[in-house]
Amino acid sequence: MPFLSLFRSALLASAVIVAAPSLAQSPLADRELATFAPSNNPGPDRIDYSIWDEAMKAIVISMGPSLRESAPRPDPSFGSRRQYGHISRYRLEGTRVMFSFLDAKVIATFTEYRQDLENTANIVDIQSLSRNEQLAYWINLHNVAMVEQIAKAWPIRQPREIKVGGVPLDDARFITVEGVRLSPRDIREKIVYRHWQDPAVIYGFWRGEIGGPSLQREAFNADNVSRLLVRGAGDFVNSLRGSQELGGRLQVSEIYREAAPFFFPNFEQDLRAHLSRYADEKTTALLASTRGAEPVIAEYDIADIEGGVREPSYQNITSNGVSTSFRITPSVAALLRERETKFQEIIRQGAHRAR
Repeated sequence: MPFLSLFRSALLASAVIVAAPSLAQSPLADRELATFAPSNNPGPDRIDYSIWDEAMKAIVISMGPSLRESAPRPDPSFGSRRQYGHISRYRLEGTRVMFSFLDAKVIATFTEYRQDLENTANIVDIQSLSRNEQLAYWINLHNVAMVEQIAKAWPIRQPREIKVGGVPLDDARFITVEGVRLSPRDIREKIVYRHWQDPAVIYGFWRGEIGGPSLQREAFNADNVSRLLVRGAGDFVNSLRGSQELGGRLQVSEIYREAAPFFFPNFEQDLRAHLSRYADEKTTALLASTRGAEPVIAEYDIADIEGGVREPSYQNITSNGVSTSFRITPSVAALLRERETKFQEIIRQGAHRAR
């Protein structure tokens, strides 16, 4: 893929290598966290994320908006009793990352880019940037770190199985900003959730799981952060992995339980008001016809295109009847066919509504 060479060259040119931090999980002191409080006098500096933007457009595939229909269980792999690829009922929602196509050199550039973003805080006063610029920085740093560590661990079925220095990925403090060791959870909860009051920020953070918010196919920046958060909110709220009905009760994603202390103190009332803000016609009807709000929806399988397992067989892609040199596994081919069928249904439904 041409982008990989360009991505690698650009990162190597700007990489800053820092010492690996200790991953000890002692509580962060208030004085350490205080350094990340946004300034009341923001300055004009900006950070360029064009390299990450290019990478996201190349390695992230959108599965399109949810139809609020469970994907059927796929057929077993041909000639094998083993099931390769995704079997989740949510597999046709959100976005997928092409981890299986990344080699070791490309994966190393993710580490270098994460370190480069860490070092940016030693050059630019992050807290004195505009609030949108700061928010974009924290979301990008979090997501770069997650992509990096999952890429290094792949193949793996579920990101929560990954440990960094013996510590579960989400709680491992392998990110260092201004000398403070941070985990992905620290960035979400102790910095962004603490200092940004709009719960839309929930949808910027990618967990590497099918059941979580989508990884956007753009890098966040000061100009697009609000737009991308609204897009992510609409995608998630109006999907099965975000909200559904069971026995007349509203079930919602378990990520809302995590965010409740920050955004939903009166959980059912506050969450329903939040969901209504982004609800489409189907979700509005769902909210009106259900009671309660139970944060029980979860899907921990990896949000890649291959299901976190290397399938031993491949097939060539054909274009206009001509076989190309680009090979994919049968399970990936099956997922892409399901995706195409879904897109055709979206087009058909759109044409029907337009009549």
